[in-house]
Amino acid sequence: MCGIALIVSGIRIDLSTLVPDSPSSLPLIPLGFASKFSLDDLKSALRQRGPDSLGSKKVRLIVRSSQGNFPIEEANQEEDLVISVLERSGEFGEQEYSTCLRNFAREEVTTTTESFKLGKDGHCSDGELQFIGATLQLRGRSRVMQPFLDSSGNVLVFNGEIFGGIEVAHDDNDSEVLLQTLVNCCSCHSNGHLNECSASGEDQNSVLEVLSLIKGPWAIIYWQENSRTLWFGRDAFGRRSLLVHWPDEVDSRFLLSSVSPFSSADQSSGIKCLVMADDSTQEDCTPIAVLFSGGLDSMILAALLDQSIDPNYGVDLLNVSFDGQSAPDRISAKAGVEELKRIAPSRRWKLVEIDADLSKLTMEMKHVMELIYPANTYMDLNIGTALWLAASGDGWTCACTRGFSDENQRVKYKSQARIVLVGSGADEQCAGYGRHRTKYRCGSWIGLHEEMKLDMQRIWKRNMGRDDRIIADNGKEARFPFLDEDVIKTLLEIPLWEVANLDEPSGVGDKKILREVARLLGLQEASILPKRAIQFGSRIARESNRKNFGSNRAANQASAGSVVID
Repeated sequence: MCGIALIVSGIRIDLSTLVPDSPSSLPLIPLGFASKFSLDDLKSALRQRGPDSLGSKKVRLIVRSSQGNFPIEEANQEEDLVISVLERSGEFGEQEYSTCLRNFAREEVTTTTESFKLGKDGHCSDGELQFIGATLQLRGRSRVMQPFLDSSGNVLVFNGEIFGGIEVAHDDNDSEVLLQTLVNCCSCHSNGHLNECSASGEDQNSVLEVLSLIKGPWAIIYWQENSRTLWFGRDAFGRRSLLVHWPDEVDSRFLLSSVSPFSSADQSSGIKCLVMADDSTQEDCTPIAVLFSGGLDSMILAALLDQSIDPNYGVDLLNVSFDGQSAPDRISAKAGVEELKRIAPSRRWKLVEIDADLSKLTMEMKHVMELIYPANTYMDLNIGTALWLAASGDGWTCACTRGFSDENQRVKYKSQARIVLVGSGADEQCAGYGRHRTKYRCGSWIGLHEEMKLDMQRIWKRNMGRDDRIIADNGKEARFPFLDEDVIKTLLEIPLWEVANLDEPSGVGDKKILREVARLLGLQEASILPKRAIQFGSRIARESNRKNFGSNRAANQASAGSVVID
């Protein structure tokens, strides 16, 4: 996990079959003003995420005519260069070759027309695919570097985790296993449509079928050499960011990236607390943190985490406040830690208090704006800023052994955890938003069901890509347990009236099923807490409203959350 990117140049891509109206209608979010981006910009933006390694490889598409000889061995002098030769006989002039460009975020296919003009020597090399892979390694015994290249010329960059669907041994790297699995996929396609493979007596899976098996968050870019097909996409919920620039009159390149190159400050987090399969020590290491408000969702995640990892590891609970010790989330976080200590007294729970002053965050807010792009409302900025500061883990913790004392007894602390658990998806699936109650009152169970279905269908666009880019910028991997495929499947199999009872008041009927889970975990106090969004619980929304609109009242009258930032 960390980030991936691709630059395709020298190839004309026909978008007419892929884009019915405009590039903005595609399920992948537009990357932005691509003409300003360079390879170094992309690498710099990916380095900001604090990877263990960053590499690149080029696939050069070369046309060789039967009337000319092209010395391939001379072209392949660069260590990171892969040559893909397209044979063509005939007269000199412009030749066109069609390949398949598959975007399985929405399972659509287009044809890329590779257009080359042959010279008198009978060859040219206009087409180039530049792959970039940054790896924050959390699995496997040996160090790996992306992009991955196999002996057949296939190239893979993968940003994700395989938790199921494809078997990955405990000491294997999941990206390497995925490449080995993809090698065995069929390559049959015609005019942009995949056919069943008939070249072998045995059934072969397609690339799409293999990726559909994966349980876990992922984004991928894969060059299938024998069919000259470029596959790209991400999981259905968009838990890993993948931005796209389609060729236009300003910039004819095709670009994919986990990040916006605008966020290219060349800084490395330097976080090196790595837990791999061969680790047998790091007593003081805290490998996993929780974005922690002390609310229902984060309390459940913390309690379940306690049951899932070695008791010798500590857990960092990351809490951000824009109002010191008075913010609602700071108050509930302190109460939550005390409740966690009661149910798991032997665990080292460490509340990391991240204090912020909005008036002193000018440069940081600009950086966050670059990270959340193309999201551009005040609500996105407020949420993004709170998440970015929380995920940094850079704050204070109490030096006392029991309870919480005054601020004079706090010490500076920066969390070294590389994995951060986030509660996203709980409200969407368990009727946690106020609008769910409104829909229920207006349209009964059917109206509620349709609203919750819409929330899940658009969560990739409204939340996940933005939050992945924000958290990964701190050199951490976000994981979303409530969006685990098995959790989603289980919730869908339960009658909606068992998931929520919106005839009951807030804090009782909303997210009813999660409140029952909290009680089963021994979290009696957390089980009755009402929903509170991070922008309100941390009080960044209040401070933002005062700064940008003069007062909370004026901001509410202007519907500040949805206002686009100039």
